[in-house]
Amino acid sequence: MRYFLPFLLFPVPAFAFDRPIPQPQTETAEFWFLVASVALIAALAAVHWLVARR
Repeated sequence: MRYFLPFLLFPVPAFAFDRPIPQPQTETAEFWFLVASVALIAALAAVHWLVARR
């Protein structure tokens, strides 16, 4: 408990920073997200087709 006491006495420096602001998506990032989404759907369809054949 004695090690926790300084944090109770001086809590302000722990919260003295600005939160980061997220940046907007770029068109390149949106394009690669679209490619990854289509690839995932194609992979799921391929797995479904392979499992349904058994």
